[in-house]
Amino acid sequence: MPGVRPNIIFYFSDQQRWDTLGCYGLKLPVTPNLDRIAAAGTRFDRAFTCQPVCGPARACLQTGQYATASGCFTNGIPLPLGADTIARRLTGAGYDTAYVGKWHLASDDRVENDYRTSAIPLERRGGYRDYWMAADVLEFTSHGYNGFVFDTENRRVDFIGYRPDCVNNYAIDFIRNHDGENPFFLFVSQIEPHHQNDRNRYEGPDGSKRRFAEYEVPGDLAGTGGDWRENYPDYLGCCSALDANVGRLFDTLDDRGLLENTVFIYTSDHGSHFRTRNDEYKRACHDGCTHIPMIAHGPGFMGGRVIGELVSLIDIPATIMSAAGCAVPGHFHGRPLDRMINDPAAVWEDSVFIQISESHVGRCVRTREWKYSVRAEADGWRDSRADIYFEDCLYDLANDPHERINLACDPGCAARRGALAALLLRHMERAGEALPRILPAKEM
Repeated sequence: MPGVRPNIIFYFSDQQRWDTLGCYGLKLPVTPNLDRIAAAGTRFDRAFTCQPVCGPARACLQTGQYATASGCFTNGIPLPLGADTIARRLTGAGYDTAYVGKWHLASDDRVENDYRTSAIPLERRGGYRDYWMAADVLEFTSHGYNGFVFDTENRRVDFIGYRPDCVNNYAIDFIRNHDGENPFFLFVSQIEPHHQNDRNRYEGPDGSKRRFAEYEVPGDLAGTGGDWRENYPDYLGCCSALDANVGRLFDTLDDRGLLENTVFIYTSDHGSHFRTRNDEYKRACHDGCTHIPMIAHGPGFMGGRVIGELVSLIDIPATIMSAAGCAVPGHFHGRPLDRMINDPAAVWEDSVFIQISESHVGRCVRTREWKYSVRAEADGWRDSRADIYFEDCLYDLANDPHERINLACDPGCAARRGALAALLLRHMERAGEALPRILPAKEM
């Protein structure tokens, strides 16, 4: 429909590794719907988070800026009131805005403003105003098979059934009842396949342990400790449930004649390394928790393309603005991917930048062949940055794709570390950070 602004749906999972989709090589039939969507649309093979922590990653998506720029560099820091968000910009451009699922950007641990289990006031919703069915920390108001969110009027709405089915039902409810007068932007924020915090396990739908018992162990997990052995079938069950719900959402779009003019983007905030790199699931530089799935479908993304260039979660806000026909704000740190893939002369970045918080104050740069990260002697919950960082990890991804051999102290890689340190500093400067000193790794 030339000249008609598209609807936009951003479908967001939580803690999902890239290799849980068939289109990325998974052999079990976990994601037939997403595989079909990717085959018709565009798959980004090398997509990475910009912050492997839930709240900061979400702040990046809402503001278009790295977490240190928005100030939301750990969980428990809310979006600033009146922040310049994609929802507010799209509302100003004539879009209806809707949000369902996990928000994680309202509670403020610093001043004890706690909305983790209560309704989020309108001014704390980042500009989403037309439809709201969400909880700030969904894992605190629900389990796999029970729980609740709050609606636009702050009324509690209880789940009936499996959690991702319920969240998806709210998205379908919005689509079915939208009057079509304006285009819409719908943000679907699922919590699966995130672990259930208070039960310390992944909660797949009934039957997951049997359905997905014969999985192939991912290379980075094989032979390691962690808790993937008891959790991986349920983890895949969560991913399968997300896929089934994406299929139902697409059926609704098709039934209502909206599919052709809807941009659909699917990705995750980060992955999971299943406690093989630190004592939890994320907050590390390794691909197990930084390499994410990313597929797109709809106007500007059709043709069954596979993009091998490196892209980042920070590119999504610029992509959404571009898809809506809006100017990309100059302070956004990402690039509009729809323009990149449709411009034969586009010059792609050869690296992505990752900020890490909470577990430590860290910075990371990843290229196709190398991973380089640094960490500071600072408090990852209190400090957003540091003046001095120490080299922490260096991986030769071409020869060590599962990141088993850390070359941070290898004297033969000194020149490589120097080049990557310079690249990292350029990324930090572009993100608005004051340039620190990077010192050699301490003895490991």
